[in-house]
Amino acid sequence: MNPSGHELFLSFLRLGLTAFGGPAMIAYIREMSVKRKKWLDDKTFNDGVALCQSIPGATAIQIAAYVGLRSRGIRGALLSYAGFGLPAFILMLILSSLYARYHEVPGIISLFNGLQVSVVAIVAHATYSFGKSTFENYRHIILAVASAVLFWAGISPFIVILGAAFAGIAFHGGKGISIAPTAEREPDGRNVKRLSMLFLILLLGLLAFYIADKRLFNLAALMMKIDLFAFGGGFASLPLMLHEIVTVRGWIDHKTFMDGIALGQVTPGPIVITATFVGYMLHGLSGALAATLGMFTPSFLILIIVTPVFDKFKASAYFSGATKGICVSFVGLLFFVAIKFSSAVPWDIIRVLLFAGGFVALFKKIDILYVVVITAVISLFLF
Repeated sequence: MNPSGHELFLSFLRLGLTAFGGPAMIAYIREMSVKRKKWLDDKTFNDGVALCQSIPGATAIQIAAYVGLRSRGIRGALLSYAGFGLPAFILMLILSSLYARYHEVPGIISLFNGLQVSVVAIVAHATYSFGKSTFENYRHIILAVASAVLFWAGISPFIVILGAAFAGIAFHGGKGISIAPTAEREPDGRNVKRLSMLFLILLLGLLAFYIADKRLFNLAALMMKIDLFAFGGGFASLPLMLHEIVTVRGWIDHKTFMDGIALGQVTPGPIVITATFVGYMLHGLSGALAATLGMFTPSFLILIIVTPVFDKFKASAYFSGATKGICVSFVGLLFFVAIKFSSAVPWDIIRVLLFAGGFVALFKKIDILYVVVITAVISLFLF
C-alpha cells in the first residue's frame, strides 16, 4: 500500500519526535513501515538496512529516506527525511540559542562539567561497540591501531580513510564473495528529473551562501566533505568534525565541541545534528542552516543515486572490502577522539565514578538519553 506524501511526512515527524538512541530507531521504523502500515515487505526493508550501513550518513535517518523512496519515489524520500530530522533540528536550534546566552552562568557551567564526562563515556562505548561489531580478525585490529596512530601524528583523517579503503580491498578483495547477476532497471524519467532538480537546488543554495557570506559557503562545503566520508553511521562524523573544526581551523575549542555533542544526545535524531550547534555558534541561525544542509545533503543524494543499483555494488568484492576497511579505520579514529576528549577533562574521583557509571549503563543497553539526563542532574549537585 503506497502512502501519500502527507502521510509519510507526518508519520516520520511523529517518529522523529522520539528518535532517541540513533540506530535503535531502525526497529521502530521497521515496526511502522513493515508491520503496521505495510509500505514495504521484510526483504525490501532488510535490503535498505544493508544499503544504509554501506554508504555515508547517519543510518536511521537514511533508512527513513529509503522507506520514503521505495514507497513514493524521490518526493517521498525527501518528505520522510525532512520529517524525521526536523524535530532534532528545531530542538538543537533552541538549545544552541540558550547555550550561547547562558553557558557562562555558574549552574550551566556545573551542568556541562558533568556532561563532558558523559560525552567521554558515550564515545568510549561507541568505540567498543563499533569495534566489537566490526573486527573479524587480527588484521582489522592492526588497521584500527594504525589509523589511530596516523591520526595522532597529524595525518588528515580523510587520507587515513582512503588508505583504509585500499587496505580493505587488499584484505578482502575477491575473497568469499560471489558476484550474482542483477537485473537491469530502466531509470524512471520523473526520478531523473527530480534528481536533477535536487542537484540544481543544491548548487543554487551553495551559490546563495557564497553571495550572502563566503564563510557560510565554506562552512556548508566543509560539512558536505565530512558527510561524504562518514561511513558507518553518525558517530563516524565525530573524528572528522573534531579534526576539521577544532584542530585544523580552531573555529571552536574542545570544550565547546564536547558541549555540542552532549546537547546532540539530549535531542532526538542523529548525533550529526551537532553540526547545527557548530553552525549556530559560528554564525547564528544562517550558520546553523548552512551547516545542517551541508551535513545532511550529500548522504541523502548518495542514497537516491545508489539505491537502484545497490545489488551490483554489494556484489562487488572491491566495494565490500573498501567499506569494511573504512569502518575498521573509524574504530581507530573514535579511539583517538575518546583519548582527546579525556585529556580535556579535569579528572578527579567523582568524574571517574561518573564515567564508569555512564559506561556501564551504556554497556547494559540503558537508553543514552537517560544516561545523559541522570549525569546532568548529578552534576548540578556535585560541581
